[in-house]
Amino acid sequence: MSDASVVCSRLSFSWPDDTPVFQDLSFSFGTGRTGLVAPNGSGKTTLLRLISGELRPSAGSLTVSGVPAHLPQDLPLTADLTVADVLGVAEVIRALDAVESGDVAEEHFATIGDDWDVEERSRTQLERLGLGDVRLDRGLGTLSGGQIIQLGLAAQLLKRPDVLLLDEPTNNLDADARERLHAVLEDYSGCLLLVSHDRALLDRMDRIAELDVSELRVYGGNFTAYEQAVQAEREVAEKNVRNAEQELKREKRELQQARERADRRASNAARNLKNAGLPRIFAGTMKRGAQESAGRAGQTHSARVGEAQARLDEAERALRDEARLILDLPGSRVPAGRDLFIGENLQVLREGTPLFAGDGVGLTVRGPERIALTGPNGSGKTTLLRLLVGDLTPEGGRIRRADGRVAYLSQRLDLLDPDLTVAENFALAAPDLPPVERMNLLARFLFRGARAHLPVGALSGGERLRATLACVLCGEPAPHLLLLDEPTNNLDLVGVGQLESALESYQGAFVVVSHDERFLAGIGVNRWLRLADGSLAEQGVPDV
Repeated sequence: MSDASVVCSRLSFSWPDDTPVFQDLSFSFGTGRTGLVAPNGSGKTTLLRLISGELRPSAGSLTVSGVPAHLPQDLPLTADLTVADVLGVAEVIRALDAVESGDVAEEHFATIGDDWDVEERSRTQLERLGLGDVRLDRGLGTLSGGQIIQLGLAAQLLKRPDVLLLDEPTNNLDADARERLHAVLEDYSGCLLLVSHDRALLDRMDRIAELDVSELRVYGGNFTAYEQAVQAEREVAEKNVRNAEQELKREKRELQQARERADRRASNAARNLKNAGLPRIFAGTMKRGAQESAGRAGQTHSARVGEAQARLDEAERALRDEARLILDLPGSRVPAGRDLFIGENLQVLREGTPLFAGDGVGLTVRGPERIALTGPNGSGKTTLLRLLVGDLTPEGGRIRRADGRVAYLSQRLDLLDPDLTVAENFALAAPDLPPVERMNLLARFLFRGARAHLPVGALSGGERLRATLACVLCGEPAPHLLLLDEPTNNLDLVGVGQLESALESYQGAFVVVSHDERFLAGIGVNRWLRLADGSLAEQGVPDV
């Protein structure tokens, strides 16, 4: 795989409606692990589809050396498929079974080719990804979302690819599955290009590539090194802007002073000429000369002002738009130690079987605790959140809730009416606020001007999250307990940062389900719970 590479030269791509995605983009990658980052909507997924050959460039060239394999974010799979179908080995296994039964038809040998060990290789890949107990004839309808992602990766690895393209591979994976993915990618020796907002995964990359419409900037090192490099660039850019602003002020001041000096000289010259009694022609010549001299001086200073303005414009373009949320949410404050939720011996039935072990689980939430709820997929974390908010009634146990509002942000972000605008949804959440104050609050969530009047259904994932947070955190009354279920799924890195900013400002209690330990550390979690094997247990702070 040492010759595996992706080389792109002056690539352009537009959608059929002529919407441009890339213009004159050039880059090259060899062997090694590359993390591709950019805001949602920048074309990361489109670039992977171009490299895989699913899409063709509008202009330019794109050359892939070696066998490519592409794991998309959304796998186009149906429940009637089997594991062997997804792995692409079903026909070969049927041919192997036929030969083993004594059928020596030539077509079976043609189907098998060199893949006599395909079953063994399939089971090896499944085992590496934690699917060792999954039979090849098992239907997809019986697998979880995380298992399907792992199965899709196993299918790509069976191709023995030289170039491996992964789009958000850790979405829907629990902590154990993520560790297995990390180990698999650590062993991969070809050209790996992955799109992810998972900072723990990006920290395992050899380089980070930042995508723009006409540029792909490569930073050596992992994501932490990339963040440090970007911070250094930001500091230099901010310093350049300050210097350019000072220079522009100085040039404008000198231009004004030059004009004032020219006006004084012209006034003095006119007075002196009048007093000197010179002939009119000679006096006019001297006056025009003074005016031309003043004009040349003014043009020189005006040009310098223009140059200073251009340097300021260039310095400002180099600044990165952080688009962070700056919030003040005093209404969400909860007294320390106040009991917000007490659940004892809670039990739920799943298809007639108790979900929790023994007498059930117990949980107490006090203000203003910041609780992380972790555990394997399928262990009941979402079910526990639904018990907390009151969407689900337990089959057994007792629940006591404090007075006050509990807000629940599900994975689907479906709290808002998609047909109403952001401003209309916010008016429903906070009807007693004056309209001007509502618009000012929406601006703090980066909905300004026309953006506040877009229908929620037309928003990106990150925008929908901000709109939901605005309605939840600034609604009336403010929630004293906030429940979040995998809130960083489908967010880009900017969106994750904005969510962290909002939760840093929130002064109530929250319970968040997430496998992203960097995110949990960033929002100040101070209590860790793990739900596994039907039991809920306190957990120590993990190493991030």
